[in-house]
Amino acid sequence: MATTDDLLRRRAQHISPSLSVLYRDDPIHAVSARGQYIYDADGVEYLDCMNNVPHVGHSHPKVNHAIADQLARLNTNTRFLYEPLVDYAERLSALMPGDLSVCFFVNSGSEANELALRLARAHTTKKGIVALRGAYHGNTTSLVEVSPYKFEGRGGAGRPEHVQVAPTPDPYAGVHRDTDAAHAYISEVDDAFFRADASVPAGALIIEAIMGTAGQVEPPAGYLRGAYAAARAHGAVVIADEVQIGFGRIGTHFWGFEAQGAQPDIVTLGKPIGNGFPLGAVVTTPEIAESFHNGMEFFCTFGGTPVACAAGLAVLDVMEEENLRQHARDVGEHLTAGFRALADDHLAIGNVRGSGLFLGVDFVTDRGTRGPDGELARWLVMQLRRHGVLCSTDGPGDNVLKLKPPLPFTRDNADRLITLTGDLLTMRD
Repeated sequence: MATTDDLLRRRAQHISPSLSVLYRDDPIHAVSARGQYIYDADGVEYLDCMNNVPHVGHSHPKVNHAIADQLARLNTNTRFLYEPLVDYAERLSALMPGDLSVCFFVNSGSEANELALRLARAHTTKKGIVALRGAYHGNTTSLVEVSPYKFEGRGGAGRPEHVQVAPTPDPYAGVHRDTDAAHAYISEVDDAFFRADASVPAGALIIEAIMGTAGQVEPPAGYLRGAYAAARAHGAVVIADEVQIGFGRIGTHFWGFEAQGAQPDIVTLGKPIGNGFPLGAVVTTPEIAESFHNGMEFFCTFGGTPVACAAGLAVLDVMEEENLRQHARDVGEHLTAGFRALADDHLAIGNVRGSGLFLGVDFVTDRGTRGPDGELARWLVMQLRRHGVLCSTDGPGDNVLKLKPPLPFTRDNADRLITLTGDLLTMRD
């Protein structure tokens, strides 16, 4: 087996440094994973608190078996008739509210969002789009252009003309923090569409129900329904990006937008959908799908293959059999309560937010100003890693500890993370 130093040397020769390595000064040479644990080349076990792709657990045997069994029998493209495609489309659309019933299958969340933009433009004939500050929607050229997290960040080229940006709906550290924050943030979305009307009219609002890269930001109650209504008042459709938080991760509901009683026009799915197998999906209404059906064929070579659909079906089966949505709710509530109790003793914890197993712990330099303490958050992540617990940070100040573990994550795992964090913060004080 190659040594860690040798792997780093070889990687540097053939892999771009833009593809970063976690824990750069002390990287993990991973060789296997199971459930909520990752194992390195020396057999050291790490508790994974950051990987939302292995949704039902790393290397879940039922998902692995479904993939292997289908691969041994048939794997072809969607121009052929086969049961897994139709079975999966029926299962997936049955989980959606209203008339969200037409499915397109692709390889990733980025491809799903890329297709969603095309659907919105075909239906509204408008090229412009409204996005939220701090949002990230994918790695293609057109998605980087609608991701303020990228175009306003390091190496970014700035806002393109066809994109308008509304503020992050952050009721804790955002531009609006009072009891009427939801209304103020909704007005900001409306204003963004008016700006678009005077420049490049916007045909879509793309939005996450809980924003990941912005710092696990949960918008104030009523925001989603109001923002959706503002978009529709301008003749736009709503794209709900569920790539990070879909499939029961928030605990209370299967989809993030449901938590605020909102219903989008297009839903995009990725990351957890196949438990690590390359799969993404777009679910939309018959009306929007018909607008897209204009004579130009849509085709994705590997999207919706029998093997991909087998993986997706297995994930849904495991979620039901192991009651993982309710589990995420129960453990998430326990984890949230534990971190809020820590905040009583550690003033550096300014806010604990999120839902289920999609949580953020906001570290601040001062609770009055709510200024970000990125240095403390990054220090904590490295210390946790040295104690066998893997976490990461995000947010505009890189100060939010983001927690999105595989759903089998237990109350005992939560207690370990809480206790260790408390001990480390006490040591730091």
